[in-house]
Amino acid sequence: MSTMGMSRNGLWEVSSRVIVYAAIGAALYAISAQFSMLIPGTASVSVRPGFAFVTFFGFAFGPVAGLFTGLVGNALADQISGWGLLTSWNWSVAAGVVGLLAGLTPSFLKSWMGTPSRMLAAAAVGPAVAVIVGYLIVISDIVLGTAENLNVVFADNYGPVVVSNVITVVILTPILVAAWQPIKEQLGR
Repeated sequence: MSTMGMSRNGLWEVSSRVIVYAAIGAALYAISAQFSMLIPGTASVSVRPGFAFVTFFGFAFGPVAGLFTGLVGNALADQISGWGLLTSWNWSVAAGVVGLLAGLTPSFLKSWMGTPSRMLAAAAVGPAVAVIVGYLIVISDIVLGTAENLNVVFADNYGPVVVSNVITVVILTPILVAAWQPIKEQLGR
C-alpha cells in the first residue's frame, strides 16, 4: 500500500501493513541517525542524512507510518546515542509531525503528480515544507527550560535543524521515492 494510490479516507488506516512499514522506517531511521555530524555552534543539532527515511516513509506509506517513523525513530535514535529516550521528547514529536505532514503530501497533490517528474518534485517540496512547519514544535524548548528565549531557539535549534533537514529531504527523499517505484510495482502495491 502506498499513499500515492490512496484515497483520503484510507490515509488514516492502521493496518498490519502500515504498522510493519512504520516499524521498519523507525528502525532504519534510528540506526541511520547514528551516522550523523554535530553542527558546531548549535545546541546539539546534527546533520542526519537518515532523516530522509522519516519523510520517505510518510510520503510512500501515509501519515500514520510517517508519524510513527519520526516519533519512535527519533526517540530510539536519542536513546541509542546516549541522550536518553525522553530527554528531548519535543524533538521526537516534531520529527513525527514532519513524517505525518510528508504523508499528507501525495493525497493533497494527487491530481498534480501525474508524471514521474512531478511526483519527484512533490517528494522534494512536500517534505521540505513539512520540515519547516513540523519543527516549529521545538519552540516548546522555551517552556521546557532548555532554551532561554525565542532568539536562542531560532538561532541555535530551529534554524540549523531546518536548514540541514531541508537539504537532506530535498535531495534524498526523491531518490528514495524513485528507487521505491519499481519495487512497489513489482510487489503490486
